[in-house]
Formats: sequence, structure tokens, C-alpha cells
Amino acid sequence: MPPGRLRPRREKRREREMEEVRTLHWVGDADGCLRMIDQTRLPLELVELECRDVETVWEAIRTLRVRGAPAIGVAAAYGICLGLQTVAGQDAAAFFARLQQVTDYLAESRPTAVNLFWAIRRMIQRAIDLQKEGASPAETRDALLAEAQAIEEEDRRMCRDIGRHGAELLPDAAGVLTHCNAGGLATADYGTALAVIYSAVEAGKNIHVFVDETRPLLQGARLTAWELRQRDIPCTLICDNMAAVVMKQGKVQAAVTGADRIASNGDAANKIGTYGVALAAAAHRIPFYVAAPSSTFDLSLETGDAIPIELRDAEEITCGFGRQTAPDGIDVYNPAFDVTPAELIEALICERGVIRPVCKERIAAVLGDTQRLG
Repeated sequence: MPPGRLRPRREKRREREMEEVRTLHWVGDADGCLRMIDQTRLPLELVELECRDVETVWEAIRTLRVRGAPAIGVAAAYGICLGLQTVAGQDAAAFFARLQQVTDYLAESRPTAVNLFWAIRRMIQRAIDLQKEGASPAETRDALLAEAQAIEEEDRRMCRDIGRHGAELLPDAAGVLTHCNAGGLATADYGTALAVIYSAVEAGKNIHVFVDETRPLLQGARLTAWELRQRDIPCTLICDNMAAVVMKQGKVQAAVTGADRIASNGDAANKIGTYGVALAAAAHRIPFYVAAPSSTFDLSLETGDAIPIELRDAEEITCGFGRQTAPDGIDVYNPAFDVTPAELIEALICERGVIRPVCKERIAAVLGDTQRLG
């Protein structure tokens, strides 16, 4: 099914104006729609995608119109609401059959971001609880929209808390390197890794950000650099293979990234290239931090070896952004993520605080009961 209607807006350069166009948000009542920034159009165009069916949400997740583990989770929750709009007037059997169909479908969109599955499980459990309470399909549909909105609002609060905890780890007058995009575009608001930087700046610290371009889809160049410019935060764009050099030259005092899934021992999956950044940071004795909400932790996995890694199309490398840059027929390996071992991570930063040392026991102690739906 083709993507939903696009609503162009002129690019704005200031945070005050950015707040008018949120990463994603629901419009209207239970028969409404989901709107999100189409991130494939940045940085040249700021465009909203209007989603009126679950197929459009699936396509948006799969093609990275919406990306970042927390934002994917929020989008999936709203996608369920869209998928149930057609069966609210039917009996419970038809309603729950459709719920199963919609959630199975959304679960196939991207395999690595655990927030997707966390949000789906939470929505299913809410529907089951409502059925036990005797709610009608229409009442359940309305309550599931409220649940999706709660997931969005909780993500906003968690991001602010992550920023507050992480800001204390960054020294004043620091160069901070980040990889991929873990800002407001990757979440409901404010971000994870970039939340740490935003909060440090708001606390009066002078921070200069080194932005890895993040091959092959350039989320650092297209999205992180764009976000930082909106907030007037000093930043320098570098190629991915320059990270070790700027560390050696003393330009970087800390590195911070987001994560798409974190195993129970602290191994963290993030955009491909993150592992290399962590290795370079360790070689230069620079602290490497990972910032993520508790919904990104998957305590069912003992180590990162069990994290499923999405493989993407070869054309993203050979014909990136419409220009062929490799010979016809060349073999391509294109994993979207890699896993950074816990021993390379100085600390994990979540909404409950800073997890250090990074180990299974400390993670379990800090997260407490936040993983009950994991």
C-alpha cells in the first residue's frame, strides 16, 4: 500500500519552531490518525507523513521514515490503534483476531529494536485485561488509544530524566562524539544520547559535538547535525572513519550513543559502527556511554550474542541516495546494527539513573520492576 498523504512544511531553524512539529503524534479521537516527521526527507525538507492505516505505519517503520527504538515503539502502539478502527463495532472474537493480525504484522517491520516488541506486548496485555473486565470492543479500542498516548508521554518523561542523569557525566568544555541519531527524532521528544548533551548545555556547560555521518544512510549527517543546528549547539560533522583521529588529537573527552536493544549483561546493540567507536574510545581512554530508556533493555537475553541483527538491502550501500557507487553485481554485507560488549561501556544511562559498573547484577538492581512487560 502506498504511503499516506504528505504535508510539506518549510524547514525551521529554531527549537521554538521545532516544537510545532513533533516527531510523531496522534490527531483526533479513536477514529483519528497518526502524524510523524518523514525523516527520509531531512535535512532539506521538513515534511509530515499522515498515517490513516496500519500499512502506512509498517511502511514508515520499515523504510526509516520513523526510526530510533523509542519512536518505533510509539509508532507501533499507534499503528495498532489504526489497525483496530475497522472492527470496533464487531464482536470480541473478530476484534481480537484483528488485534493478533495487526500485532503480528507490525512485529515483522524491524527485528532489532526491542521497543517495538515491548510496545506491542504492552498493548496486547492491556486489551486482555480489558476483556477480563468485560469491556466491549469499542471501549477496548478507546482504552488502547489512551494506552498508546501514555506510552508516548512516558517516553517524553524518560528522555528528560535520561538527560538529567547523563548531563552530570559530561565535563565542561568537552568535545563529545556521537554516532547515528539518538535525539528527538528517535524518540517522542528530546532524545536519549542527545538528551544528555541538551541537558548539559542547559546546565551551562560548553559542549562541542562531533557528529559521525553514520554510513550508509547518514543519520548523523542528515538528522543529528540538523537537530543540533536547530538548538544552536556547536557541532562538527566527520566521516565515520575519522572518529579515532579526533580522539587521538584530544578533541573528544566523551562519547555517547543510544541503543536499540540492551541485553541483561549490558551488551548494547546500536547502529552499525558503534562498536568501532567504543573500541576507539577504549584505546584512547575516553569514556563511552550508552543512553536508553528501560524499555530498550531485554532482560530475557543473557548476552548481546542473542540480539537479532537486521540485514538491509544492498542498494543502500551500492546506490545510496540514488547514485551508484559500486560495480554491478558486487557482493554486499549490510547489517543495520552491531553489538558493543558491556566491558567497553563506561556506564548505561536510563531514566532511573546511571548504571555503573555495567553488569547483570547492577542492571537488575536499577531497573527493578520496569521490566515486568519485557
